[in-house]
Amino acid sequence: MLIGYARVSTQEQTLDLQLDALHKAGCDTDKTYKDKISSRKADRPGLKQALDQLRAGDTLVVWRLDRLGRSLQELITLVNTIHANGAGFKSLTESMDTTTSGGKLIFHFFGALAEFEREIIRERTNAGLQAARARGRLGGRPKALTPKQVALAQSLYDSREHPIQDICDTLGISKGTLYRYLNLTRSMATSIERLNATQKVVQGSQP
Repeated sequence: MLIGYARVSTQEQTLDLQLDALHKAGCDTDKTYKDKISSRKADRPGLKQALDQLRAGDTLVVWRLDRLGRSLQELITLVNTIHANGAGFKSLTESMDTTTSGGKLIFHFFGALAEFEREIIRERTNAGLQAARARGRLGGRPKALTPKQVALAQSLYDSREHPIQDICDTLGISKGTLYRYLNLTRSMATSIERLNATQKVVQGSQP
């Protein structure tokens, strides 16, 4: 059985072109599911219904590949899910049909291409980290300050004589890290003042 799926990104767009193509390809109207929602949305009710209807031997049909997934990786994940249920996938515009040997070959090529893309991203990320380390900048968690550095940061900040960026550059931290330490110092100072005030009250009440 052919199960159709059509999608447009907004309520103002029409599904007519896709529905006509799916009907011409053999998808019954009552077995064609629709979404008017951006592919960026994780929850697509029409797609979920279409996938739930698939049984072994069925084929999910779309007008074009980008109607199913917003990225190559998402597309591959969804088609693998379809295959795991014993069903096939067909895209009319690209003439891809994974129920045929040629279609399976094209899909495997897509999978290899996605893996190649991930490997390139990993290589670029590692190269960037290595370049940053060579310049003394390390990735990972923000740099922790020693108590002396925290005191220095507070002193430089309270003096109002130094730009925030200069303080950050001196300590080798980001503005976010600087403000976190300043807020922590301020909170500790407030707590100490309250504790001292409480102790004075207790001491004054003693005979």
